[in-house]
Amino acid sequence: MNISRKNFFIASAATVAAMGLEAADNVTAGRKKVMQGFDETDAGKISKVAWKPFSDRKVRVGIAGEGVCNFGSAFAYQTHPNAEVVAVTDLNPAKCALLQERTKAKKTYPSCEEMIKNAAADRLEAIYIATDAPSHARLAIMALEHGLHVASAVPAIFGTDQLELVPKIIAAAKASGKLYMMNETTAFRPQCYAMRRIFEAGGFGTHIYTEGEYFHYWGKGGIPSFKGWRKGLPPQFYPTHSNGFYTCTTHGSFTEVTCIGVKSELPDFKDAANQFKNPYGSEVALFKTSDGGTARMAVVWGAAGFGTESGRFHGSNGCYITSYGGQKKELVAGLGIQKPQLPPGVPAGGHGGSHAYLTDDFLRGILVPGHKVCVDLKTALDTTVAGIYAHMSALKDGETLKIPQAS
Repeated sequence: MNISRKNFFIASAATVAAMGLEAADNVTAGRKKVMQGFDETDAGKISKVAWKPFSDRKVRVGIAGEGVCNFGSAFAYQTHPNAEVVAVTDLNPAKCALLQERTKAKKTYPSCEEMIKNAAADRLEAIYIATDAPSHARLAIMALEHGLHVASAVPAIFGTDQLELVPKIIAAAKASGKLYMMNETTAFRPQCYAMRRIFEAGGFGTHIYTEGEYFHYWGKGGIPSFKGWRKGLPPQFYPTHSNGFYTCTTHGSFTEVTCIGVKSELPDFKDAANQFKNPYGSEVALFKTSDGGTARMAVVWGAAGFGTESGRFHGSNGCYITSYGGQKKELVAGLGIQKPQLPPGVPAGGHGGSHAYLTDDFLRGILVPGHKVCVDLKTALDTTVAGIYAHMSALKDGETLKIPQAS
């Protein structure tokens, strides 16, 4: 598609009118029924060009974790023509049975570890890890060491204690020669997809400034999680839905950070009486980027009201601006960049119609020689590790910290 380098001021605005915010408990209760993001199923403008098969082969996949969000079955492996769900697992037997029912898998395992250990016997080729965040890196390393391609839910690395796993996951991927991909939904949201296409065509010119915002109100009761891993969660330990608006557009990285934390009176954060000793319910980071630009990335648990995952990009030749919240739909004027069609019968899914696009990208990465997935290991680490250093900066009252670069 030919995109002019000129006239790239693309503005969109969706303003939440004076509707009045629900009480905090009502917001929390509503969110628990449908986790924020899963109700955002508008994939944006879709091309009229029919989907074309890229392989006649099915990848044999195992899925780990249905969990609180029903995440294992939400990414359309069971309907994609190039995937066969062979085995599933969840530590909760009821959730495991539900995942099996939804994916039509023939086998179940009591744990992800057991499924990985039996990968050869089941002739598994790939695994989708949709377990609790603290287990992602450890299970990904184990799967790579057993010769499996890996798609992992976010984040790739969880918290300061797991920074030592960064060289280990890099080494495991290199030694195995297998694909690692992180399922960062921002990558295939309509606005980020458009940003990436414009950037790749040179339409923005030199990158100057990017914003990413992830607002997800915590509520007085917190957000459910396996063994309470979210309780007191430092916002920048879960930075991918904001940082992705830069990394999934440019595939650049963050090199330095200064971050301001805002304390919260919500029970999970009050007086830092939580497993992370974290007082902050919101953290806003200012980054230097590898291309000489800047970025402001906000992760906010403490602001009541409608949640949002949104971003904007400014370059020397033009910018892309989007904003939306709650049930308000994104309004994009002017350019009209279209996402490709998915296979017939494959729903795009939640988080801006991104779920199945990530699955399709992963399967192409396995089956199509030379196909480079959007959120490969380097981009996954660049997206995630920067947030960990942002929280470290916040704990040091905004001290500027250099961020190690993934190799």
